Amino acid sequence: MNVCEVTVTPSPELSQYSHTCWEHPEVTEKMAPETNKTVLDRYMKLDLPDDKVQVMYVWVDGSGENLRSKTRTLNFVPKCPNELPVWNFDGSSTGQAKGRDSDVYLYPVALYRDPFRLGNNKLVLCETRKHDNTTTNSNHRKSCLEVMKKAADQHPWFGMEQEYTLLDIDKHPLGWPKNGYPGPQGPYYCGVGASKVYGRDVVEAHYRACLYTGINISGENAEVMPAQWEFQVGPCEGITMGDDLWMARYLLHRVAEDFNVVVTLDPKPIPGDWNGAGMHTNFSTAGMRSPNGILEIESAIEKLSKVHDKHIQAYDPHGGKDNERRLTGHHETSSIHDFSAGVANRGASIRIPRGVAEEKTGYLEDRRPSSNADPYVVSDRLVRTICLNEQ
Repeated sequence: MNVCEVTVTPSPELSQYSHTCWEHPEVTEKMAPETNKTVLDRYMKLDLPDDKVQVMYVWVDGSGENLRSKTRTLNFVPKCPNELPVWNFDGSSTGQAKGRDSDVYLYPVALYRDPFRLGNNKLVLCETRKHDNTTTNSNHRKSCLEVMKKAADQHPWFGMEQEYTLLDIDKHPLGWPKNGYPGPQGPYYCGVGASKVYGRDVVEAHYRACLYTGINISGENAEVMPAQWEFQVGPCEGITMGDDLWMARYLLHRVAEDFNVVVTLDPKPIPGDWNGAGMHTNFSTAGMRSPNGILEIESAIEKLSKVHDKHIQAYDPHGGKDNERRLTGHHETSSIHDFSAGVANRGASIRIPRGVAEEKTGYLEDRRPSSNADPYVVSDRLVRTICLNEQ
């Protein structure tokens, strides 16, 4: 019997197992509970009554990084989020309230098809609010929506490139040797073959799940570090960018769960000579997409150069501390301390794609946001600086 963690210790028979595998290196395999998906499928095929629908409420918890969810039964098929009832949860268990006043409310804001339960069942992304209807500390959607409304006449478009790393259940990078490292970076980016890419099943399943739900996912690829991948969402206008990316993150974790694989959005999961993970953000306005829009792009870059520090603070959940490990000026990143821009330069803060420079119209790419950044905060900050001229 190979048990890594048991917290029940009164029984003498179990006392030898009341430890973690990290405390006992001789335990080399961390066990995870596994269930039989074939058996589950038998129940998932059961017909539901015509007047019953399962709706999964999804929200960002108090960490500002992790997602939570729970399900309720409705007696109708919802067509839009405002048809759904406001719900609540125990915020003291999610870092969003104190135990003496623990009710936090879920306000449905974006409705999606459910790729796991299928049929008329739904997923709904929710804002979190306190009993007095004020937003929780991790709810950045409300302020982002207000900013997007102010800039609506400029039609801000976003495309976000979400990088992530797949881990085994023991938190070791998926496919990596347990007592060493894979070969140096080089053959893994957009690679093919069992010795070059790890976890493609998770990636393909996630891609299809996103398409099924209605998320505007536009692509995926294997990244520079083995077991690291990227998916792209967009173009999305306004608040839809944050909604779709948060739900795509939820689907990624939920799909990986079915494969007994862990997803991390840590911006530098492996120290040393390995690429970190970012959330490169492509941005444009109607003016940038117009003929000779390069002038608008250059103007936007000038504005961004004046508030570099404010953007760095907004571009990871810990005010720039996470990005300090990633934005070193190496591994296709700029230095966190300096602002830079260039054509086709992946070592710059802002990259102008070569095709954009040649055609003199299009978009810019902000390469600074970390992989665990809040898309509402990132899109909010970009619009404030570029469209609303806030410093």
